[in-house]
Amino acid sequence: MTKDTILITGASDGIGAVYADRFARRGANLILVARRADKLEALAARLRADSGVSVEVIAADLSQADDLARVEARLRDDDAITGLVNNAGIAGEQAFVETDPAYLTGLINLNILAVTRLSRAIALRLAAKGAGTLINITSVTALMPDGFTAVYPATKAYVLAFTEALQVELGSKGVKVQAVLPGITRTAIWTAEQIAGLPPHMVMDVEVMVDAALAGLDMGEAITIPALP
Repeated sequence: MTKDTILITGASDGIGAVYADRFARRGANLILVARRADKLEALAARLRADSGVSVEVIAADLSQADDLARVEARLRDDDAITGLVNNAGIAGEQAFVETDPAYLTGLINLNILAVTRLSRAIALRLAAKGAGTLINITSVTALMPDGFTAVYPATKAYVLAFTEALQVELGSKGVKVQAVLPGITRTAIWTAEQIAGLPPHMVMDVEVMVDAALAGLDMGEAITIPALP
């Protein structure tokens, strides 16, 4: 039986790295994408040693057109790739009127454009095959934009709506499509000071969040909001 091969973006740490660990434990080969080649290589070496799976790393900044096109071509052309986790993303803007427009452009390119283009690159193959998995990481901020900054929740609302539409189009062809909406999770998006200022019952550890999301995937959930319990 041919092994699954899962490409994971934003895989060097946080949510992406835990997804890599969990899929490796399930026996899937991996292609890990992030900007930091050194962190990717360290993670890949550990996963190869612990799980015996094949792990390839691709250093790429998906907010940059050339790097995005390179990963896009790999997803489009490599028949071995059976799944994609669109996890790469950034937040961190200040009040809308105070944020550098160039930063907002990079945020939109990574959170929206890259997710759309990479999904399109793999969707044609998966739909033709009638199998495969597409997981898009969005955020509960997509459901409550008035409580946060302006642009990040808007990008995540796009990813949610986009994924729901893909569920209709690709799900009928046998492709498993899931939107994951984490709450506040201990990742690099949040500073230590921000986390320290929150009640403990509001913060989820990343391992718990990914395990809950994968439980939802296994149950066939179209939208998973990992709950703290």
